Amino acid sequence: MFKRTMIAASLAVAALASAQSMAAVVGGGATLPQGLYTTPGVLGTGFDTYTGVGSGKGKSAFLNNLPADISKPAGVTVDFAGSDSILTGTEISNYNAAHNSAGNTPANKWGPLIQAPSAATSVTVPYKLTLDDGTAVTDLNLTSGDLCKIFSGSVTTWNQLYPSLPTKPIQVFYRDGSSGTSEIFTRHLNARGLTGAADDAACVGEFGVSSTFLTAVGGSVPANFTAVASSSAMATSATTIEGAIGYVGPEDVDATNNAKVARVNGQLPTVGNVQTALAGALPPSTAADRADPSKWVPVLPNPTSGYSMVAYTNLIFGQCYLDAADGTNVRGFINRHYGTSNNNDAAIIAQKLIPLSTAWKNAVRLQFGNQANTLGVNNTNVCNQQGRPV
Repeated sequence: MFKRTMIAASLAVAALASAQSMAAVVGGGATLPQGLYTTPGVLGTGFDTYTGVGSGKGKSAFLNNLPADISKPAGVTVDFAGSDSILTGTEISNYNAAHNSAGNTPANKWGPLIQAPSAATSVTVPYKLTLDDGTAVTDLNLTSGDLCKIFSGSVTTWNQLYPSLPTKPIQVFYRDGSSGTSEIFTRHLNARGLTGAADDAACVGEFGVSSTFLTAVGGSVPANFTAVASSSAMATSATTIEGAIGYVGPEDVDATNNAKVARVNGQLPTVGNVQTALAGALPPSTAADRADPSKWVPVLPNPTSGYSMVAYTNLIFGQCYLDAADGTNVRGFINRHYGTSNNNDAAIIAQKLIPLSTAWKNAVRLQFGNQANTLGVNNTNVCNQQGRPV
């Protein structure tokens, strides 16, 4: 009798937990901003715990409502995603065909997509290297061409780059699966291959643009390459294993310390250098562009000044939620996160990310956080009897 009672109690607790999760605003995805979204109070009222699984799984979970992709139980609706990987044209058109067109059944008509930058970020290049005499290298400076040589596998020992560096093997670490940092990193190397500059000759034809590193380099890597599963694993591996190098967002490394991360084209990924690179990125200004999710995330593969590998970590929401409380909570988050004074900037800075400019905050808040606006979350005209499932 006691055993049956305990089983029943356990099932009741599980059912309650599932019900609570289903009632909340549920999301996950990129690991780069995971520390931000799990900081108490950042997501705010009505949100479930953010699950870091990588940008690719976050996008697939949201676009197709696949809770298992963000480690949530069956029956839970995925309400948003965090992603450093930009929604592709194919992803947007496939979503619209399945969930935002006149031919959709009521159960499958979820309404328009919203994609917006959440914070600015960089991709840093962590390393660990000791000279043959035992002296630690603390001032590594690599060009984009050097990065292309290393991450294409055309050089395998450090002295092949510069004779002053040791003869030891290069231990290259890359992200396994779909990762927004891989997309930002390979986009830059791909762009450098199109410049025609002599230093970038090593980049020509070596890199496609993909959130999956293996795809970007053609499906295979040399023996000195090792895959890692997360941002934290990348930072640990690349800064503790002799001869190592990798790429990672700034959250798990000291981006101002040249002894831990390499300068790229002479620049460290400091806040000032990242802001300089992003200075020309402005929010969409026309009604048509504001209604297009692809226009809300600027692509800067090769900035003319500042640090070379910069981007935004993004949020993807639906405009329409059948659960009115979810819509209210999403708007509450947008209005606070993108607020002019009472916002999440302190938490963003604490996670080594960079808050958006006032122009960007105003644009996102005024377009999506105002229910009366045509693009506002749960606008009554747009979202009448359609939205993400309860």
